[in-house]
Amino acid sequence: MPTKRDYYEVLGVDRDATDEEIKRAFRRLAFKYHPDHNHDDLAGERFKEVNEAYQVLCDPDKRAAYDRYGHSGAEGLFGQGFEGFDFGGFGEIFNAFFGGGAAASRQTSQRGADLRYEITIDFEEAALGCEKKVAIARTENCQTCQGTGSQPGSQPSRCPNCNGSGQVRRVHQSIFGRFAQTATCPQCRGQGQIITDPCPRCKGSGKERHKRKIEVKIPAGVDNSSQIRLKGEGEAGTRGGAAGDLYIALSVKEHEFFSRYRDDLLYELPVNFAQAALGSEVEVPTLDGNAKLKIPAGSQTGEVFKLKGRGVAHLRGGGHGDLLVTLFVATPDSLNGQQKQLLKELEESLGPNNMPKPKKWRGFSRPEY
Repeated sequence: MPTKRDYYEVLGVDRDATDEEIKRAFRRLAFKYHPDHNHDDLAGERFKEVNEAYQVLCDPDKRAAYDRYGHSGAEGLFGQGFEGFDFGGFGEIFNAFFGGGAAASRQTSQRGADLRYEITIDFEEAALGCEKKVAIARTENCQTCQGTGSQPGSQPSRCPNCNGSGQVRRVHQSIFGRFAQTATCPQCRGQGQIITDPCPRCKGSGKERHKRKIEVKIPAGVDNSSQIRLKGEGEAGTRGGAAGDLYIALSVKEHEFFSRYRDDLLYELPVNFAQAALGSEVEVPTLDGNAKLKIPAGSQTGEVFKLKGRGVAHLRGGGHGDLLVTLFVATPDSLNGQQKQLLKELEESLGPNNMPKPKKWRGFSRPEY
């Protein structure tokens, strides 16, 4: 016959451990080795050993006899073997560690789900800001019962199955003793109440679907992948819980001739040879009308001119980005006889010494500045 281990060793406590220390050690080990939780082949035997040790050490008289005479003293004084000890079962041990008994486990209010909606806006709308109306379908509290699920003027009644606790307790006998398990009440689904006189509009659900038009204010400076949060415009909560939020995901159309880099606008300006060589004053488009730009004489393709503050508004903080104008000297592809003759004369007069020095190609899409 195998020798029994010391009960203090089984629970992992000192011989002068307090009742509370013994109780805590038992709960920890019972949780660890409970057959409903631990499916190891030896878990059942370890659980039985822990249960037996606790039955002795939690009782002052049994503990005193055990401290004086050991296993033989306890068994001789109180009989061979030990009765199954109803320690509240796996469910109560779990609750002891994670949040109290049945009343504390009753379901409480829950926040509603968030919703996500995608819209596409124009380039100018993203840069300057705008207002949009979006149509969404969402779950709301019933307008008749205000989300209670009961006929107006009536109240839910206490659940007779769980007596309002929201949970039911079942006790069963096993080879390890009597165990109590706690579960959500199947009749009231943990609410502790049942609706005896349901609302005729929502049939007791407390919810109904609606299509709503929501006005969305889009701030200046948003871009692709920007997201706007509208607090409380999502699905309705449950049992008085707050509504979820509505998230608006933005997609921005490309512009006809502007490109965007961060908060700067990029624009390619085509000019003819004479304008670049002699200098000129031209008009360039901006987000709020045309602006004048002075091109110095001798300007070359790829040169960048900055119009400060004529770009996109900063989304966070004041101010705007810049408009960066990249010069592109366009070669005419259709000349009449007179124009050709003039260019020939110009070519002869310029000669090879008037060519500008070669420069590193920088491109036009994202100029460095």
